[in-house]
Amino acid sequence: MTETVSYTTEEIAHILKVSKLTVYDLIKKGDLPSYRVGRQIRVDAHDLEAYKEQAKSGYPLNKRDLPHITVEHPQPTTATRQIIISGQDISLDILANYIEKSATGYRPLRAYTGSLNSLISMYQGDADVVSTHLFDGETATYNLPYIRRILVNHPYIVLHFLARQEGFYVPKGNPKRIQGWSDLAHPNIQMVNREKGSGVRVLIDENLRLTGITPSTIKGYDMEESNHIGVATKVLSGQADVGVGIEKTARLVGVDFIPIIQESYDLVIRNTPENSALIATIQTILQSDALRNELEAIGGYDLSRIGQVIDETS
Repeated sequence: MTETVSYTTEEIAHILKVSKLTVYDLIKKGDLPSYRVGRQIRVDAHDLEAYKEQAKSGYPLNKRDLPHITVEHPQPTTATRQIIISGQDISLDILANYIEKSATGYRPLRAYTGSLNSLISMYQGDADVVSTHLFDGETATYNLPYIRRILVNHPYIVLHFLARQEGFYVPKGNPKRIQGWSDLAHPNIQMVNREKGSGVRVLIDENLRLTGITPSTIKGYDMEESNHIGVATKVLSGQADVGVGIEKTARLVGVDFIPIIQESYDLVIRNTPENSALIATIQTILQSDALRNELEAIGGYDLSRIGQVIDETS
């Protein structure tokens, strides 16, 4: 049998020169036919070419014009709704798996995007469930100030998911004696940063602002990594003296951890009639012993307030 060439969502995003969220949106709307292999979404090459031709012509794509093939992987039924869950923590992968197994007609797609950009995507209609851990320096609180500003005139519900310790990654023994934000401005300290739009980057920038430190005075401020492991690995390898991330990753990679703050990691869902069943499903999952036990087994999470309604508008 002739092998059919197919692409992952990351490869599609690279080919079309768009974000992965845009690719998910095309799939969600049915503009780009897809199928699943395990947890991975794939798009066949001929379907991508058909979409590109349709986009060039400006005319709607007639599904009958697509080449006839036999797909050997299960396709979503018309009753299945694809939802985009945006955020980077592994706990969201676990939550997505529980939603998929809940037999309520949802097929989760994961977008590994930072908190701020995830909220903006939700405002634009490109995400259904987003996670946030955004520190606001003016109120010394998490998430709600950003949610209320970005989702203006959009009804939403905010559910507490978990809490995590955020802090400095330093080499074993903390040879540079780093203790607080002001140490980052020392000329002998090399930092590694997180990408713009991530919750960690917001925490860093807010505290630099409150401390009166100009980012341009910090060595390594422009050296960015896209996840906690990338930051911790830079510290472990000696390419940086300090980075910021969660405690669990410090233990995993093997660097020392200096706690800064306990952050609130919350879920935001648009509070619309269409999402009422989805919200109820997620609330049930968050209150289940099965999810709690699985998250506790990972370690590094405070689950004492899991499922609590933080805010709700309609």
